[in-house]
Amino acid sequence: MTSRLRKAVFPVAGLGTRFLPATKAMPKEMLPVVDKPIIQYAVEEALEAGIRDLIFITGRTKRAIEDHFDHSPELEHELAQRNKHQLLEQLQGLLPGDAHCIYIRQSEPLGLGHAVLCARPAVGDNAFAVLLPDDLIHNPGSGCVKQMAQAFQERAESLIAVEEVAPEDTDKYGIVSCAGNSDTVARIDAIVEKPRPEMAPSSLGVVGRYVLTPGIFAELEQTSHGAGGEIQLTDAISALLKKESVHAYRFSGRRFDCGSKSGFLEATLRLALDRPDLAPDLKALLRDLQATAKS
Repeated sequence: MTSRLRKAVFPVAGLGTRFLPATKAMPKEMLPVVDKPIIQYAVEEALEAGIRDLIFITGRTKRAIEDHFDHSPELEHELAQRNKHQLLEQLQGLLPGDAHCIYIRQSEPLGLGHAVLCARPAVGDNAFAVLLPDDLIHNPGSGCVKQMAQAFQERAESLIAVEEVAPEDTDKYGIVSCAGNSDTVARIDAIVEKPRPEMAPSSLGVVGRYVLTPGIFAELEQTSHGAGGEIQLTDAISALLKKESVHAYRFSGRRFDCGSKSGFLEATLRLALDRPDLAPDLKALLRDLQATAKS
């Protein structure tokens, strides 16, 4: 197993019911934050880390994701004819020439652990990253996966991205306990899926970025189906802890929960305010809205 990450898994088979009716015929991962779909932010983060094998675990309604990362000769020709070269460059630059997209169908909605297990034929005996597109992580410097990839090169052991969550919200996250809670990288002692606040071992919540060794697959194969018949990745990581070291990683950057409507709107506003071409008009609009609300 090499310590250089070349493969990333994107579990994108979910139904996106929290965004119905918008997601009735469109994957939630294709909802735009400013002018890019959510999935593109995750792919760009993986590419920045040097990853070139992009493995999408899809469902039957996710064809739009494949189309997005494919070439569109008719559209490219039309943009060239109209001299819209900047837009043409953006389309042609979605993926570098050495990147490979692999699409694997998750036949049943059996949870995140099952989605990761579906990637095994494409991952093989290699370490790999897992990116949950709902968690959009923005950092002006190195992206979260690049940070984790650098830490993995030093240790060659699994890493899980974590951040402090409100103590009353522990039942919304996987929660880890580890020695050196304030360290950037700390060895995990235990991981629990969505514990009640009074039962939580800490307030360090797992967010949607993982770097995993191939040892996780054997644990996923042995993991029993939990609530709703799903295979929980958290349960497999808990079993892996008995055989390998797994580390909590405190990343630099800001996470937006784009799986919720409020988080999606916040991401759109925050990222738009970072854009010099959009910020002046948006700030003026926000000032007007604030003044209207006060009147």
